[in-house]
Amino acid sequence: EYDGDRNSEGERHGYGKARLPNGDKYEGEYDRGLRNGRGTYRFKNGAVYAGNYLQNRKHGKGVFFYPDGSKYIGDWVDDQRQGYGEYTYANGDTYTGEWFNHKRHGQGTYVYKDTGSKYVGGWVNGLQEGPAELIHLNHRFQGWFFNGKPLGRGKYVFDIGCEQHGEYIQSQQEKGEGEEEEEEEGSLPVETKWKALEITKLSSWNPQDEKPPFP
Repeated sequence: EYDGDRNSEGERHGYGKARLPNGDKYEGEYDRGLRNGRGTYRFKNGAVYAGNYLQNRKHGKGVFFYPDGSKYIGDWVDDQRQGYGEYTYANGDTYTGEWFNHKRHGQGTYVYKDTGSKYVGGWVNGLQEGPAELIHLNHRFQGWFFNGKPLGRGKYVFDIGCEQHGEYIQSQQEKGEGEEEEEEEGSLPVETKWKALEITKLSSWNPQDEKPPFP
């Protein structure tokens, strides 16, 4: 069903309201039969998108309310979260920063609601990667992350006025008897373990001074 403006060729053009065959609803601007410009799209499952469209795709600024109660406000490109935006997750956590291809990618800040801790640093394909700070209530970790885990040299800075230098090293999970042959190398999950080296007075931190722990 469609109720709204049309052009001389009979295409939806201008402002209108539509109910789609699958039960979704759209109200907003059209251009030559396609959703184009500002509009609000209500999904049958309860999700809502309000923002810009380009040729039937979410493109530009927009806000998306997901059925689980989470919400994204920010940039869209070709139906994907891309550019800069803020995502509030169903558990209350928030991520504010850069996006690419629907994933956290670039620089961003993730705040954990339960603990108040926050991660400020790099992201690659949705995972924490690159130089970053993990800030807790009375101390912080400064170092490098890879594949969502800290790796390589870094330091813990304590509010009492000292810092502990060290490094996160990979510790392969122990294999059970007879598993050696069946498991390919690198297929087991890799955990990282903190190895403390020295405690010093407070000093400034420049991640570029350290070599990244990954290729």
